[in-house]
Amino acid sequence: MKPGLTVLIGVCLAPGLAAAEGATPALPAVAEPMAAGQIVQLLLGLAAVMLLIFGMAWLLRWVTGQGALANGALRIVGGLSMGARERIVLVQVGDTQLLVGVAPGRVQTLHVLPEPLPVETAEQGGAGFQRVLGQVLGGRGAKRS
Repeated sequence: MKPGLTVLIGVCLAPGLAAAEGATPALPAVAEPMAAGQIVQLLLGLAAVMLLIFGMAWLLRWVTGQGALANGALRIVGGLSMGARERIVLVQVGDTQLLVGVAPGRVQTLHVLPEPLPVETAEQGGAGFQRVLGQVLGGRGAKRS
């Protein structure tokens, strides 16, 4: 037999021979999968990523000026679905109201209102809902004026 082949066979059979003699091969130490330190490290990493996401969203909003539109200068007053993907939306920009048609890939101004329509406040909308609900339920809970 060639000497290189003998060494190769010896290396391959050595772990088996050691196990047969009663000696157990040394296994590397494995850390406990869910140790308390690892859970804390996982949660801190998750919190850091969440803070980074919220920080970037705030920075993007501040840089692009979206905060200026969120204070009421531009808002959707109402809308009506005209089909599966088409809508008519009443948009208020300052004191001007626009009737806009929205479809996939297209937004078109349908009409500019000469004077704004009266807009219901949240209280009036709630009273209207209460009145309609009372009528549906047969007069129970209807607001009496």
